[in-house]
Amino acid sequence: MAGHNKWSKIKHRKAVVDKRRGKVWTKCSKAIIVAAKNGGPDPASNLSLRYAIDEARYANMPRDTIERAIQKGAGGGSGDNYEPVRYEGYGPGGVAIIVDALTDNRTRTVGDLRLAFGNHGGNLGNSGSVGFMFQAKGRILVDAPQASEDRMMELAIEAGADDCIKPDDPAEEPWTILCAVTQFQSVKDATERAGLKIAEAEIAMVANDSVTVSGEAAEELSELIDAIEDLDDVQKVYTNAG
Repeated sequence: MAGHNKWSKIKHRKAVVDKRRGKVWTKCSKAIIVAAKNGGPDPASNLSLRYAIDEARYANMPRDTIERAIQKGAGGGSGDNYEPVRYEGYGPGGVAIIVDALTDNRTRTVGDLRLAFGNHGGNLGNSGSVGFMFQAKGRILVDAPQASEDRMMELAIEAGADDCIKPDDPAEEPWTILCAVTQFQSVKDATERAGLKIAEAEIAMVANDSVTVSGEAAEELSELIDAIEDLDDVQKVYTNAG
């Protein structure tokens, strides 16, 4: 299982930077709009909306902004005909990459992605080219700098999680709790009831094994991921970089 390693720490720090400049809020709003449009405005009966709202909440998105996105989606406003699309490809060092997008123009999105991959030593592949290397799992990042490994592992197991991964430096980086998709909500709820601070929580594509990248390949991979994440249509990027 790919753990919480140097690469994931780099990407976590980037997520913090993204939040500061508002890009994450834009992506959260789009996810909420689509979820509300497809399944209705009540998160109690629309699990996709509940997950989207929680992600926005962990990103410190204002409540009124969340409510406006729900109302916009539930109203079925014109110009918001986004559809989810998954793309797969390879980056420098043979790293497998999965990109989840919400787009109203597939031609634009795939063109932008091909350009980003091509400019940074990667290749956009066909559907299924790397997906078999990943599994959908619940992934919860927890800020718990004072917690012991025994306590975190006990909490995770009792909540129904599969694994709890200690970061190299808990004072600077979050713990990673992994669980089956069907256990995601219950594990997340148990984590919050325990008084722990959730930094991020999502249904993620988690790599079965990791590929080690270093030096020039790692730098180019980082630039590729940045370029992909900067695209307006892109929601999530997953890799098997270790």
